[in-house]
Amino acid sequence: MFTSQGPSLRELAVQALSSVERGYDLLSPTFDQTPFRTPDRMLDSVEETLAQYEGSFGSGLDVCCGTGAGLGMLRRLCRDRVTGVDLSAGMLAEAERAHGEDRAGLARVDLLRADARALPPALTDTYDLAVSFGAFGHFLPAERPALFSGVHRALHPGGLFAFPIGAPIPPTSPVWWAAAGFDAVMRVRNAVWRPPFVMYYRTFPLGGVRADLRAAGFTVETVPLEHFGRRDDGTPRWRLVLARRLH
Repeated sequence: MFTSQGPSLRELAVQALSSVERGYDLLSPTFDQTPFRTPDRMLDSVEETLAQYEGSFGSGLDVCCGTGAGLGMLRRLCRDRVTGVDLSAGMLAEAERAHGEDRAGLARVDLLRADARALPPALTDTYDLAVSFGAFGHFLPAERPALFSGVHRALHPGGLFAFPIGAPIPPTSPVWWAAAGFDAVMRVRNAVWRPPFVMYYRTFPLGGVRADLRAAGFTVETVPLEHFGRRDDGTPRWRLVLARRLH
């Protein structure tokens, strides 16, 4: 599951017993060698879909950018300023190494340490496109309104918040049981150990997410990510959520 350059089981155990921020600080040097990094196939599919449906953008924001997997995609889609925001200083340091300067020594992205649930006021009405990959399991359902409201404020009127979301996993699938088991273990861990490490796989259903986005002031549509095919019932395995700020 992990490469020889990835974290050891002991390192993963230490991370799991830390806070989210401290855990990712510890994991950051080897994070890109784990399956937790957003796959290039997903990034390419999202980029192609955004380019097809929307064309290019002015400025872009990667919410919970981690080591910067999505920043290269944003730089290709956006003509102007690109910013990555993350809570972990360690993850931002890795993003800086990968995206901080081009060969001419010029800054390619701005990187900002901040909690996505409370984005700084300086980002208000700044971006045309916001994206996020693989981070929503770190937010409890009750925290989604603050998260979405902050992204809404950061966008220009007419700006777009885009992120992929997978189809529901049927209970007949072994993956469903693996995810349910992981979530159960994490709930027990967080009940008996402090600080909590919030990471769940089944707390981000499309119906609830759509309702919270609309309550934050977005219109919401989804388009299929056809690279990932369709299920037996014809529905897409992955969709791209396109949430637009109107005012």
